[in-house]
Amino acid sequence: MHGWIILDKPLGLGSTQGVSAVKRALRDGGYGKFKVGHGGTLDPLATGVLPIAIGEATKLAGRMLDSDKVYEFTVRFGVQTDTLDLEGKEIASSEVRPTLAAIEAVLPRLTGLIEQVPPAYSALKVDGQRAYDLARAGEEVVLASRSVVIHALTVRHPSEGWDLPGESAPTPARDPSLRRGDHGAGRTLEEITLTAHVSKGTYIRSLARDIAIALNTVGHVTMLRRSKAGPFTLGSAISLDILAESGKARALEDKLLPLRAALDDIPALPLAPDQAGLLRQGRVLIGIAADDGQYFALLDESPVALVEVQNHEVRVVRGFNL
Repeated sequence: MHGWIILDKPLGLGSTQGVSAVKRALRDGGYGKFKVGHGGTLDPLATGVLPIAIGEATKLAGRMLDSDKVYEFTVRFGVQTDTLDLEGKEIASSEVRPTLAAIEAVLPRLTGLIEQVPPAYSALKVDGQRAYDLARAGEEVVLASRSVVIHALTVRHPSEGWDLPGESAPTPARDPSLRRGDHGAGRTLEEITLTAHVSKGTYIRSLARDIAIALNTVGHVTMLRRSKAGPFTLGSAISLDILAESGKARALEDKLLPLRAALDDIPALPLAPDQAGLLRQGRVLIGIAADDGQYFALLDESPVALVEVQNHEVRVVRGFNL
């Protein structure tokens, strides 16, 4: 059991609770004890892709933290909360409501390399304490801006998608703007659902706040769903019910993605048995005919290590005890 279980995290569940659910499924199936960890925190009020690493895959969890993510999120205009989501209390309001055309016009300004101030209610540390602990205690929290990359930021038009939990597609009978064929571009909107492909360290709640400010109003997130984390998508995600059923049926192997699944962007480096032995001892391989860069070193189909090649020398970045 060395690999990945991808959870479709439900609303209200914390990431550590997701780890506990996988541990429980392993116990119920009699699989024995394995290290288990998650590959990137997902807020309790968010749903979607939560990669859970099992066994030797936990050595790659750090790479998941550095990976790009894709989110679907809804911004409701007119009210800003202290947490920038539904959980908080109102701290600002505005009568201004944007049009679809105005929203589409500002999105390019928030795409690419941008400076972003994280939410006060975040897990970042200030003088050794979590920012959200200070904020909940009533202290003023001032966080420094950080550089993040918004690779893509697009509107989910009413005629597209509508596969998020609790959503149903508008119809021409319910929404006259659809009969015009312009998706209501000139009509003011109470909220909008967007798709964002972002770099590590991006806070969607901050992005929603900044979108609203760019539209001369305020806003907060009412729905947040992660549809992709690194190489993992909702297509391979399972519910908590299926996780529990698979554990009790001793069928978790059917839901387990291989350790290599987290490294789909890294080429394989086949090894001879003696080379694999040297790497497992932490030795450096010399004279390897491979370009510089990272590789997934394999002996037949068995993972040996994540390695770095430089000047035809191979060094272990992460060794796997398999």
